[in-house]
Amino acid sequence: MTLTPIRADDVAPQPWRNGGGTTRELLAWPDAGDWRVRVSVADIASDGPFSVYAGVRRWFAVLKGAGVELTIDGEPRRVTRNDAPLGFAGDAVTQCRLLDGPTRDLNLMLRAAGGGLRLADDGLPWQPRAAQCGLFSAVAGHCRADGDAAIALPAYALLWFDPAPATLQFLAAQRPAGATGWWLEATPEEPL
Repeated sequence: MTLTPIRADDVAPQPWRNGGGTTRELLAWPDAGDWRVRVSVADIASDGPFSVYAGVRRWFAVLKGAGVELTIDGEPRRVTRNDAPLGFAGDAVTQCRLLDGPTRDLNLMLRAAGGGLRLADDGLPWQPRAAQCGLFSAVAGHCRADGDAAIALPAYALLWFDPAPATLQFLAAQRPAGATGWWLEATPEEPL
């Protein structure tokens, strides 16, 4: 198995329409114009609204910075570097308030697909339940799929598997105060 990690800093940032930040699209499957699975890293520079994505389920995790308070359909939710990812409907009216300066955040969006985003437990095996899966690293380390040779992974990079292996394991090179990485899963639904 030969896989190439996609480093967030190697992807050109695209400005948001509201001017509050930028997004680096790491994966859009099956294609950028009509995706069912989208993984991106956003740099949020100021308070403001999130774009609405009707028919999309979103997950959000803080990579760098103090965190944010997201008000989703009137309900405030704090998300910091040490919190589990927050899932919410893409068509929800969502306002973002920075807690203490800019943040860098991981986003998983699924349209006509099941799945989710969860913290990776350093060194512990994980068994994906979806057709496709990935690992996004907060720190450099190695990923092992089905016991094969370890794949080197730099910090802030996505490694995507299609199809998903039976077992994955992430071994972080260092143990930070927060998360070392996140597992992503997606099972696209059959076309209607």
